[in-house]
Amino acid sequence: MSGINWRVTGALALVGLFAFLTFSNFVDEETRLASPVLPDEGLRLGLDLQGGIHWVLGVQLDEAVKQELVFLADNIGEVAEDEGFEASATVEDDTVVITAPGERDAAEVRKWAEGPGFDTVSDDAGRLVYRLSDLRLQDVRQRGMAQVLEVLRRRIADPIQGIPDSVVTRQGDDRVLVQIPGGQIDRSRARELLEVTGFLQFKIVRDQATSEDLLRENYPNGLPEGTVLGYERDKETNRVLTAYLLPEQPSITGEYLTDARVNFDRQQRPVVEFQFNTEGGRIFGEVTEENIGEQLAIVLDDRVYSAPNIRSRIGSRGQIEGRFTSQEAADLAVVLRSGSLPIPVVIEEERTVGPALGADSIARGLRASALGLAIVVLFIGVYYRMSGAYASMALLANLALLLGMMSLFEATLTLPGIAGIVLTVGMAVDANVIIFERIREELRGGKTPRAAIATGFNKAFWTIMDANITTLITALVLFEYGTGPIKGFAVTLSVGVVTSVFAALVLTRLMFSVFPGTRSVEALSI
Repeated sequence: MSGINWRVTGALALVGLFAFLTFSNFVDEETRLASPVLPDEGLRLGLDLQGGIHWVLGVQLDEAVKQELVFLADNIGEVAEDEGFEASATVEDDTVVITAPGERDAAEVRKWAEGPGFDTVSDDAGRLVYRLSDLRLQDVRQRGMAQVLEVLRRRIADPIQGIPDSVVTRQGDDRVLVQIPGGQIDRSRARELLEVTGFLQFKIVRDQATSEDLLRENYPNGLPEGTVLGYERDKETNRVLTAYLLPEQPSITGEYLTDARVNFDRQQRPVVEFQFNTEGGRIFGEVTEENIGEQLAIVLDDRVYSAPNIRSRIGSRGQIEGRFTSQEAADLAVVLRSGSLPIPVVIEEERTVGPALGADSIARGLRASALGLAIVVLFIGVYYRMSGAYASMALLANLALLLGMMSLFEATLTLPGIAGIVLTVGMAVDANVIIFERIREELRGGKTPRAAIATGFNKAFWTIMDANITTLITALVLFEYGTGPIKGFAVTLSVGVVTSVFAALVLTRLMFSVFPGTRSVEALSI
């Protein structure tokens, strides 16, 4: 085979492959999964095309301020102990009230409160009251929002461990927008991922019984000081299966966790394996070594998941066993990996976007694309004749390459993405128009058709590349900083730029290489 034949064969094979991937998107899922040839996955549809869950979450930033005040109240006690003076602090409403018995103690407290972080409310007879300054309040609220966004993105929008194609983004000063396309997750599971705060604790069991009443009977004078009750509940009925008497302070918390993942025990029951960092492994090893033979309660958000017996010293690795399904174990692993949610969130707005609107959008988008394509093909066919036919074939190949490439990488198609496809049609023809007008100029200058074609493509190359590179840069910026539909448009536009350049500079030129090719023709149909 000659060089041109190899190039034509390669181009046809490439376009055919991507056309096949494009075609597979129009085959129903059951047929695709049953076929040994068709890919299992293809183009994903965004929330605006297939429906799904739309939430607006309110972040309880007042709780972040309260946590900051509690931290400061605890901090003054530690400072007093280190510096050798006396002071005690409590939190009242939005202030920290510090009691200092002597003048020297009060002076030390004032020194501690110096700086831009506090506003003095009152300072009278050893009772000092401080409020967070506006600057510090703003910093606390901003930090709280950043933490909530980070945790929710890890749980929901993370590309590896989260829900595919979901969106988590800030909305205003104290709200978060969450969008989950339909079919990715049911609403109850999504709610659990939102509502669980993810605070993991390990506590040595002091006592247990099958109900709270039976456990309290063991302590007629009240529960021992420094203890709390924990419950293991049935997931279906919420009935208490076991009540535990636990120390108020945990032996170790989940802040030392570095990983959590699902595995199966010897009976093929799902378990969640976890791993601590070096410091956590040392602490956990000491706790388990000192309490061999005791039960260790694994508590997540005040719910006891399991309380296994400690048979030997455990280092940095362990596992959580519980009465949960594989999916529940996977969700628990996601929560543990993503960390604890520092501030409560509430669902302020909830909408279910139905697929009917999406189906109508797809139908209208396809009609718009088909109409635009038909008008463009008709125009360039009339205006550029045979060369216009080449451009039309390159345009169809470009669409096959675009949709096939997006299918290959399982990209998400949104309504703005369909607009990007329509835009790509125009961009692809624009490159051919530049090439054809250059060829016409060369023909008017007296060059032969072969020379005019070669010169026209060469002179148009950098013009086309400059225009498309700037468009590609814009698309990449939109993808990096945009969310949801904007990202969908950016993906389609980016892929469309690449395929348009390939179709115009490679496929169209290949057609001219076939005809007229090396033939000596007197005139070119352009």
